[in-house]
Amino acid sequence: MEDGDTDSYISGLNILLEQVFLGFGMDTLIGLIILMVLIFFSGLISGSETAFFSLSPSDIETLKLRSGKKDKAILSLLTKPKKLLATILISNNFINVSIVILSTYIVANIFDIGANAILIFILQVIVVTSVLLIFGEIIPKIMSNKEPVAVANLMVYNLKFLIWLFKPLSGLLVSSTSVIDKRFGRKNHNISMSDLSDAIEITSDRSVTEEEKLILKGIATFGEKEASEIMVSRVNVTAIDKSMSLEDVKETVLKSGFSRIPVFDETLDNIMGVMYIKDLLPYANNTNLAWIKLVRKPVFFVPENKRINDLLQEFRQKKIHLAIVVDEYGGTSGIITLEDIIEEIVGEISDEFDLEPLQFKYDKLSESRFVFEAKTPIVDFCKILHLDDEKFDEVKGESDSLGGLILELQGKIPEQGTTIDFENMRFEVIDADVRKINRIKIEIIDNKIEEDTNL
Repeated sequence: MEDGDTDSYISGLNILLEQVFLGFGMDTLIGLIILMVLIFFSGLISGSETAFFSLSPSDIETLKLRSGKKDKAILSLLTKPKKLLATILISNNFINVSIVILSTYIVANIFDIGANAILIFILQVIVVTSVLLIFGEIIPKIMSNKEPVAVANLMVYNLKFLIWLFKPLSGLLVSSTSVIDKRFGRKNHNISMSDLSDAIEITSDRSVTEEEKLILKGIATFGEKEASEIMVSRVNVTAIDKSMSLEDVKETVLKSGFSRIPVFDETLDNIMGVMYIKDLLPYANNTNLAWIKLVRKPVFFVPENKRINDLLQEFRQKKIHLAIVVDEYGGTSGIITLEDIIEEIVGEISDEFDLEPLQFKYDKLSESRFVFEAKTPIVDFCKILHLDDEKFDEVKGESDSLGGLILELQGKIPEQGTTIDFENMRFEVIDADVRKINRIKIEIIDNKIEEDTNL
């Protein structure tokens, strides 16, 4: 390119730039600044929508546990999701309409529309739509989805102000949608867990195994069960007294086969910590070990009525595997582990320390008479005698053991020699004291039981 041509090109470019910047009067400059601010606010509003409605149950539990002012405000907004969503949509629409109007004003000031009105209009639509999508929707929502709690904390007070500001409009919008829902919306069909379990039983064909059927039933009833229903009861809890010698502790650990054992001070109602066997193993040959220093604190306590699905979430959050179940007075009712909860879905999990169902202590007196220990779990009793484990659901109440079943049937601690008939079975208490039942004899009256050929 020759020098003359270069000078001519630069001169032409300068003239073009002068024409463009001449259009940038003070009004246009202020308009551009306001436009960028509006796009920024559009991004914040869009991001807050994603943040609030993508909070997981775990995030909500964390907010409940923290209980700060902002946390409580977030939870308060989530109690009225329709009102929150209506406010966000109204705010975003006001901002986006303002962006379109302002962009039209700025374009009219910068360019001489004239005969190119259609071309400039198309360019305006493309540019404004692209900017709004990228900076007002896509980027904010991606960022909010990654950190919903942080964005919710950032926007919670702003949204509360907007809810107050647009209260008449949002109220009208929510009311109108409620009317539409009532007239044209789909009706909710509530179904009980019992109905769902029955449906699983009816619809399961031969291709579905019994194990798969049990897992489906476990999932269906999982949310209804409480800690007291699946815990290891107090009388069956293996625990260590803090006054025990190191040798006694080692002996208890070896006999139990458990990886975590509660440690108490004088009584089980005063659990002070949990002994992790992996913490004790490195000092197995140390006879002078002050083992009490290895006890982990604090202890995780839960009430008897704690839902096990909520407890599972807390186990995951706290990264623990054991909790102490307490009654309304603070006394120890039992313990519950992560394994106990998982077994409610997948069934019995066996390891080298677990007893197989047929290894529970019981005596077979004849083809129709058996003697069981009262602490035998009802589930295992049914497995041994090939009974449906739902046979006693209506009468066992909260009890899990055979002795508890007898107490529910009798209504009190029966004396030795007491007999109780239930359907085709006769239970006789052959060993009991004033506090508990020890052994029970069971007779199948009409001998309809399927015999265990392995005995």
